[in-house]
Amino acid sequence: MPLVRIDLAAGKPPEYRRTIGEIVSQALLACAGVPEHDRFQIISQHDRDDFIFDREYLGIERSDDLVMIQVFFNQGRTTQQKESLYKEIADGLARSLNLRREDVFITLVEVDKVNWSFGNGVAQYASMSQTAGLTSPSS
Repeated sequence: MPLVRIDLAAGKPPEYRRTIGEIVSQALLACAGVPEHDRFQIISQHDRDDFIFDREYLGIERSDDLVMIQVFFNQGRTTQQKESLYKEIADGLARSLNLRREDVFITLVEVDKVNWSFGNGVAQYASMSQTAGLTSPSS
């Protein structure tokens, strides 16, 4: 169950924003073992004064088109899976939207499965493993 937050400066049309979400979702399916239909995304636009970033941190030159992507998901993915995910997202955005790879900023936040409630005030993954002895999904 990834939860994806996508932040960018205001002014991009809805289809541009939807395309970013779709590319991130496809990359999670291809590279991180996320199940199909497991898509939860928040896409937010910000006034330029409220979208603050260093334009040259680590020698990477960023433009006003910067997109920040934050993925919250379960622990357990390998470094290779994460690196593959970063590349797939950056390549997909470059290919589909002509977004410069330098303008794709990604962070991953790994959490324990018990830290999710999908509704009803229940920690479904914890309940699944405790009551049925099942292995919960790895998304």
